[in-house]
Amino acid sequence: MSRLSTLPSAGKPDIIRSFEVTTPTDLLPFLSEKLPALKRTTLKQMLAHRQVRVNSNVTSRANQPLLPGSSVDVNLSREFREFNHRRLRIVFEDDDIIVINKGYGLLSMADDSGRERETAYSILRDYLKWSHSDNKLFIVHRLDRDTTGLMVFAKNLQAKEALQHNWNNMVLQRKYVCLVEGIPQPHEGTIRSRLAENSRHEVYSLPEDSTEGQLAVTRYRTLSSARGLSLVECELDTGRKNQIRVHMKLLGTPISGDRRYGGHTSPMHRMCLHALTLRFVHPITRRDMHFTTPIPFRGFR
Repeated sequence: MSRLSTLPSAGKPDIIRSFEVTTPTDLLPFLSEKLPALKRTTLKQMLAHRQVRVNSNVTSRANQPLLPGSSVDVNLSREFREFNHRRLRIVFEDDDIIVINKGYGLLSMADDSGRERETAYSILRDYLKWSHSDNKLFIVHRLDRDTTGLMVFAKNLQAKEALQHNWNNMVLQRKYVCLVEGIPQPHEGTIRSRLAENSRHEVYSLPEDSTEGQLAVTRYRTLSSARGLSLVECELDTGRKNQIRVHMKLLGTPISGDRRYGGHTSPMHRMCLHALTLRFVHPITRRDMHFTTPIPFRGFR
C-alpha cells in the first residue's frame, strides 16, 4: 500500500511517498522494489541525505531490518526535518497525532499571565508549520509545568474531537511515578476524595461524601524506598487538576520538591512527578497505542 502527498513549504515542496511493509525484508531491497525507476546508487544517496524514514524516524542504514506493519516514508525532493529540542522529545508522530515526552519546567500551553513564553504547544506548532503554514495543532490534555513525561497532541480537528469527547473511554491506561517523602502507609491502596479549587488556584481535598468538588480516584503502590524517599506508581481512574499531588499530600507523603503541596526541597532539584505510561485508542485508525518512558529519577530506576 502506498500514497503520494505533496506538502508545500517555505522552500521547495515535500514530495513524499509512503509505504507499508507486509513481509520481513531489509530497507534497500524494499526501496528498490517500491521505487523501481530509481537506481540503487540514487537510493543510497537519498539515504545518506536523510530522505528516508522508518516508523517516523529518519535513517541512513541501507540494511535496516523491516518488520510487517512498519511504515516507510521517502521524501523525493529534500531531506526530512529532524526535530531536536532540549526540553521536548517526539516519541511518535503520524498524520493525526503527536506523542511527546515533555521536559521539566515547560508549560503545556500558554497560561493566563499574558507573557510570551516557550511552551510544548508553541514548539510543536512551529515544527509543524515548517512543512506547511496551514498545518494545525490541538491541545488534548495537559501536564503541569513541572511534571515531566508523556502527552498527546492532535494534528487535525477530527482527531482532537474524537479524543476529547471520548477521553475516559479511549484512554486505556495513564500511569505515573513519583518520589514521595517517607513511606506510604499502607504500601498500596486506592485514594478516593473530592477535589475543589480555592481563589489562589490551589486544589484541596474534601471527603468523598461532600457535595462540593469533583470525585478523584488514584490507585497507588510503593515500588521501593531509600534515603527517606519512596518511589510510588500511580494510576488514575479520574484526571483532575493536581490530583496525584493532592492525594500524595493527603496520604501524608507529599511529592519530593512539591512545595505547594507540602513537599520540601528535592535532592533531584525538581518536583519528582513523571507521566510514565500512556495507552489509548488511536482516534482515527482505532489501533491500540501504548507508550512508556524510562523513570527519570536517579537511584530509583
